[in-house]
Amino acid sequence: MNKRHLLQTFLAASALSFGIAHAQTTPIKFQLDWRFEGPGAFFTHPAAKGYFKAAGLDVTVDAGNGSGGAVTRVASGAYDMGFADLAALMEFHANNPDSPNKPIAVMMVYNNTPASVMALKKSGITKPADLTGKKLGAPVFDAGRRSFPIFAKANNVGAVNWTAMDPTLRETMLIRGDIDAITGFTFTSLLNLEARGAKASDVVILPYPDFGVKLYGNAIIASPKLVKENPAAVKAFLSAFAKGAKEVIANPAVAIESIKARDGIVNSQLETRRLKLAIDTVINTPDAHAEGFGQVNAGRLSLMASQVSDAFATKTRVNPDAIWNGSMLPPTAELNILRK
Repeated sequence: MNKRHLLQTFLAASALSFGIAHAQTTPIKFQLDWRFEGPGAFFTHPAAKGYFKAAGLDVTVDAGNGSGGAVTRVASGAYDMGFADLAALMEFHANNPDSPNKPIAVMMVYNNTPASVMALKKSGITKPADLTGKKLGAPVFDAGRRSFPIFAKANNVGAVNWTAMDPTLRETMLIRGDIDAITGFTFTSLLNLEARGAKASDVVILPYPDFGVKLYGNAIIASPKLVKENPAAVKAFLSAFAKGAKEVIANPAVAIESIKARDGIVNSQLETRRLKLAIDTVINTPDAHAEGFGQVNAGRLSLMASQVSDAFATKTRVNPDAIWNGSMLPPTAELNILRK
């Protein structure tokens, strides 16, 4: 009877322990900005390595179809967190001032916008001024197209003619000569052009950051409900993410294995190159080293808010204080992940 009592006590304690552990695991639905491609490894790698789970989180990472979609899905409550272009987040805030669930940026990942203008050398385009009067193409929601007025103003570019298309046709139309130039993320469009027969040496790239446009790129966003009710979960997510991100930057080829596991048809070599391009052009940058990985500069953020308000013709002015909350970032030591 004594042994039976001890066994029952042990089983009860084990069940209670399991229940507590289970209760402490916070489910997080995370929305990527795009498909499972190279840069997505920053999120699939820490998930595959169990870093989120070790932090008490049950994280589900889903592919996306654009930053605007990531913002609206977090705003709708369908997702708890996501990855989105900061300009898209600013636009949502300014155009939906009465929305009760406006997402908040909690960590900067792309310290510089990946947007650029790309053309083929045979077009004769070599500098921003050459774009005046030319036919440019991009999907209407493309980040580079949306912020092109900022690029144009900074470089005295005159009027251009825009052609809209599906994302899958953008690079094809440039190769065919239907348009003179395109806007897009450098690490996406350059590789897409190569896949369609262009040589890298034949492509002219005008990166926005190199021509006076210091916009921030993609940030990790969170729902205000999660930030208010469980800031510890957000902090745990960012800490696990930073741990994984350090490994992704150190060894992109290994990190791509987590993308391949999500989508078996991806070309690992191609996506490794895409990931390396993203790291070199928007993550491991001089600006990121100066400001610190994950963080933002208040003056630069304020300027971007003003530029987006003007370029996107938003209903209200963007309030930079309302879209950023860096209070849940990991300690500086954990954010020291960039290569010298």
